Amino acid sequence: MKVIHKNGGGRYSAHNSIKPMSFYCATPDAKSVFITGDFNHWTPVAMTRRPDGCWYAQISLCHGHHQYRFVVDGQPMLDPSASGVGHDEQGNEVSLVAVS
Repeated sequence: MKVIHKNGGGRYSAHNSIKPMSFYCATPDAKSVFITGDFNHWTPVAMTRRPDGCWYAQISLCHGHHQYRFVVDGQPMLDPSASGVGHDEQGNEVSLVAVS
């Protein structure tokens, strides 16, 4: 049984839970694809090309909303299947994902 404290900050709070999230980038002609986001201080993480040509990465994220983008052959790219689009601190468009 998972206990949720009313103040939201307890040890067993949903705010402290980590959930593996799968990201896919359908760019079969790309030579390299990375994912970068606020969840890793915008440090690029290499994605893996699957046999179908789609690129894949699994990132463990905590509860909340996160900003991210793909970097395809050195160029930033939004995720067309993202929960939404927002802006980072520099005003650049970023993809959004909600983790519950």
